[in-house]
Formats: sequence, C-alpha cells, structure tokens
Amino acid sequence: MGWRIVKISNIAKLELKLDKLVIRYVDEQKQVFINEIDTLIIENTAIALTSSLLNELMKNKVNVLFCDEKRNPYCTLNMLYGSHDTSIKIKKQVLWNKETKDKVWAEIIKNKILQQKNFLRDLNKKEYELLSQYEKDVLIGDATNREAYAAKVYFNSLFGMNFSRNQDNSINAALNYGYSIILSYINREIITNGYITQIGIHHDNQFNCFNLGCDIMEPFRVMVDRIVYKMNIEKFDKDEKNSLIKVLNLEVLIDDKKQFLSNAMTVYVKSIFQSIERNDVSFIKNYIVKDEF
Repeated sequence: MGWRIVKISNIAKLELKLDKLVIRYVDEQKQVFINEIDTLIIENTAIALTSSLLNELMKNKVNVLFCDEKRNPYCTLNMLYGSHDTSIKIKKQVLWNKETKDKVWAEIIKNKILQQKNFLRDLNKKEYELLSQYEKDVLIGDATNREAYAAKVYFNSLFGMNFSRNQDNSINAALNYGYSIILSYINREIITNGYITQIGIHHDNQFNCFNLGCDIMEPFRVMVDRIVYKMNIEKFDKDEKNSLIKVLNLEVLIDDKKQFLSNAMTVYVKSIFQSIERNDVSFIKNYIVKDEF
C-alpha cells in the first residue's frame, strides 16, 4: 500500500498508463505511481475515469472516495473479495458469539471515552475527570450507555453547552467530513481482511451498509475532533477540507511503534478480528496520541 493522499478537485480525465495514474486537465497533465497512492479522493462530479484505472486501483487496494455535488464524501469503491478466504470468514462473521461481541464493544467504547478524556485533559478542561469515571463504568455491551453520556459532556466541553451533533452548522459539517474519511479507511481494512461491512459488532441498522465500520471506527473519531477544534471554525470550505484530509498522516503510537494514523487503523482492525476469533479482548491494540499536531 502507498502513502500519498491524492485529491482531485478540477475537471479532469483519469486514466491508467503502465503503472501510473494519469491526470489529464485541460491545459496540463500529471502522473502518480499507483503503488504510491493510499487514498484517492474524487471531489468533482465532472471527473471521468477509465475502467482499467479503477481495476488497477482496486488491485493495489487504494482507498477511493467519490464526493457528491456539494464536494462531500458520498460513496467509496471497494473490492468484492478482499482475501483468498473471504467466504470462510464471512461464515464465521455471521456466527460471531454475542457475548464475545459485547465484550469487544465494551473495549471499543472504553477506548473511545479514553481518547475523549485524554483530549479534554490536553486542553486543561476539567470535564475530563467525569469522562474518566464514565470510562471505568462501561459494562459489557455498554449496557448503561456510557458512550452517550460521555459524548454529551465531551462535545459540550469542546464546542459549548448549546452545541448538538444534530445541528446544521460548519462544525458538524467538518466533523462529518472527517468521519467519512475515517470510515472509508476502516471499511477498506475490513474488506481487505476478508470480512463484510454490513454485519456489525454492535450497530445493527438494516439501512446501514457499514455497520461494522461504524463500530470499529469509534475511537478514531477523536483524531478528527482534535483537528476541527483547533480550526476554530467559522466556515467549512476548501482549506478546512484539506486540513481534514491530512488526518490519515497524523502520527500516533500503537503496538509500541510510531505509525501514521492510516497504518494504526490497519493494526487496530486486525486486532479487533483477532480478539473476536480468539474470544480475548487483550488482543485489541489501542493507539496513543503522544505529540501535539
């Protein structure tokens, strides 16, 4: 897999030439080696792509996001089969034990609240102490819904007591944009590991094609929150989007190694599957934010 995040905003034709992505604009041409690309964002609906290029992008497991007419992530391109034993893994996924899933979900939520707590503590906000208690109070399956209690305290502490995630404003637009990028990457890793995104650990919405992705991404939302908070956002436009795209290149510690967030998500997703298959949550590898960015 590559490391470049490529976003194409202007009208262009994208095609394959040997092992390169060729970007043909009206007055110029650019080329990028496909094996260097980690994520490709198609921001303009007037961009045309060849089927041979799409096929090569999938062979190289490039994370491809397509944006809608408002230039917000709308859909992703994924392989039908991510590994040689996909059929076996899907059969196992359908039969995942509920008790095991509840234990894993509790660990995911503990880690999410831990990340929220650490961010508030970094900002010297006293509410981190309450989140610390919520983290300790998480039960199997998060039966008492500590996630929701923590989220209310957390977002009100960051963006004010009148803030709600249901509001139509620039802050939520930025959060949703960043979360979409994280979700697309997690979905790619799920498929690469041979599983499907529809069958979740906790999320079970018949209208959600990404139940499992929505489960596993939860602790990584805070990395987006950190960026949006520091924007002190008044409008959500091109510059803000460019800042959020860089979330994949932020560095964290995971498994005692410093990794880009994109690589950390790869490690984390694999550890979630290990914990489920072995019925042991100690296999879950959580990340740590060590440096400010």
